[in-house]
Amino acid sequence: MSGSQFRRAWSDQTPVLEPLQRRYNQYNSRLSSAVEMSTPPPPPPPRRSVFLGVDVGTGSARAGLFDDGGRLLGSASSPIQIWKDRDCVEQSSTDIWLAICTAVKAACALANISGEEVTSLGFAATCSLVAVDSDGQPVTVSWSGDTRRNIIVWMDHRAVQQAERINSSNSPVLQYCGGAVSPEMQPPKLLWVKENLQESWSMAFRWMDLSDWLSYRATGDDTRSLCTTVCKWTYLGHAHMQKINEKDSRDMEACGWDDDFWEEIGLADLVDGHHSKIGRSVAFPGHALGSGLTPDAAKELGLVAGIPVGTSLIDAHAGGVGVMESMPASDSEAKDIDEEAICHRMVLVCGTSTCHMAVSQNKLFIPGIWGPFWSAMVPQYWLTEGGQSATGALLDYIIENHVASPHLANRAASRCISIFELLNEILKSMKQELGSPFIAALTDDIHVFPDFHGNRSPIADPKSKGMICGLTLDTSEKQLALLYLATVQGIAYGTRHIVEHCNAHGHKINTLLACGGLAKNSLFIQEHADIIGYPIILPRENESVLLGAAILGAVASKKYSTMREAMKALNSAGQVVYPSNDPKVKKYHNAKYRIFRELYEQQLSHRSIMVEALA
Repeated sequence: MSGSQFRRAWSDQTPVLEPLQRRYNQYNSRLSSAVEMSTPPPPPPPRRSVFLGVDVGTGSARAGLFDDGGRLLGSASSPIQIWKDRDCVEQSSTDIWLAICTAVKAACALANISGEEVTSLGFAATCSLVAVDSDGQPVTVSWSGDTRRNIIVWMDHRAVQQAERINSSNSPVLQYCGGAVSPEMQPPKLLWVKENLQESWSMAFRWMDLSDWLSYRATGDDTRSLCTTVCKWTYLGHAHMQKINEKDSRDMEACGWDDDFWEEIGLADLVDGHHSKIGRSVAFPGHALGSGLTPDAAKELGLVAGIPVGTSLIDAHAGGVGVMESMPASDSEAKDIDEEAICHRMVLVCGTSTCHMAVSQNKLFIPGIWGPFWSAMVPQYWLTEGGQSATGALLDYIIENHVASPHLANRAASRCISIFELLNEILKSMKQELGSPFIAALTDDIHVFPDFHGNRSPIADPKSKGMICGLTLDTSEKQLALLYLATVQGIAYGTRHIVEHCNAHGHKINTLLACGGLAKNSLFIQEHADIIGYPIILPRENESVLLGAAILGAVASKKYSTMREAMKALNSAGQVVYPSNDPKVKKYHNAKYRIFRELYEQQLSHRSIMVEALA
């Protein structure tokens, strides 16, 4: 058979095979379609986590968005109104909520994130006292009668006499706040309102810490935080120690109030209704509140209703949560293993005031230091809290009240730098001009005792006053730079006093972590490292308080099972600032620290002399 004949013969058979092939192809096609119909579509990609933190400070409300690596995606702030009249300092909850709404929307816009992408929310705020009526409307706490002014700000010192009377009661609860309440805590302020504004006292349906009011405004859930109630209201959080752990978090009936204390100080009416005015239920920080964000609050904030909202923190404590696990990479393995390692650290939250936060596995009673507070920051650890009532506020006061300040401020503004950066530059040039061995030595004849707003820790003397030794008639910018440096040093000597006092009473602190506005000032941090003698770790993200607030929502969303797990995942170290190894620097600061301690002793002596003179 020829080739052509073969091809022809093959071709002759083709019509016979084609129907079979077609039927086979149709069968395969139907089978494939059936398989496709029975296979579910692939799942959508997992929704990325965007954690929103809100922080209400003394002068502004801020919002920050973070990813699941703890990186800041965007932040914004909005100013809030404040009224000051001598010892009385007041704000408006209505004004603050509007500022929060503005800040949240601006942060989302700057981060290019829609409100629908935000997965959780947490609040932090100053430990200010909020009064609202049964409809949630503001109740005035002001002599003026202005109903907008329904917040007594944390720094308000109107209740000094009430604090003294409460401390004379020697109630057992006082041992858990350093032996004495401060006029910045809530019981003295509540007593002041009852004694001076009786109509407001009768109208108030809820008295709340500001951060608790924010979470209540967002969710409608009146559960209070163990942070606020334990630290500022004398609530005994350890009443829950044997009853619950963080992983089983729920709102708990408030069994830690000491009714005898409230009755003894003249506030027995706050015990009524199972403590309904001050908190019937409490929860660990980061506990998921209610049904999440209410539809009304979601609309106002530009977010989605129902997203988890975590039980809140005081702003300084949120800073602690946002930075305390920010250890360098070399220490990361150790921090995963050693539960005690966190107890060797102290966090400095440096803003208008400075708070000094340290935790321990056992309770430590330290005179003049607030606490021990169980689960007030890191759940199931005891917190001790030192503080300086005016640090950033003091630096502002020193600078703004100097005759050279306006010209200096204009110079800084023209260069788009802060006045602190310009002062730091002036000090560097003065060191060169004067041949000083180191910058700190420029203040060898000027000393500042920084208690311009009393002493919170470790002396616990609200009557303590600021002192400046070494003034002249010089009004130059250089003289202002020296006064600024001496003030920074005075603040750092105060922190050294607190650290030494804590270590003398059982702590073993050897590392500091710093966050807040003042932590961005390189001179401020270096002077603290040199004066205290410990390295200071700065976080990778500047906005540690916002991150701490965001962590509350992340825990509430069940992304992390505990606060500590979330902290380890979202905290991250940045720069480490080491103390000078020059022995001359150490000797110099030891000498100035001795003078610092003597200034208070002189003040007490002067006070005694004048009391005797007026007797």
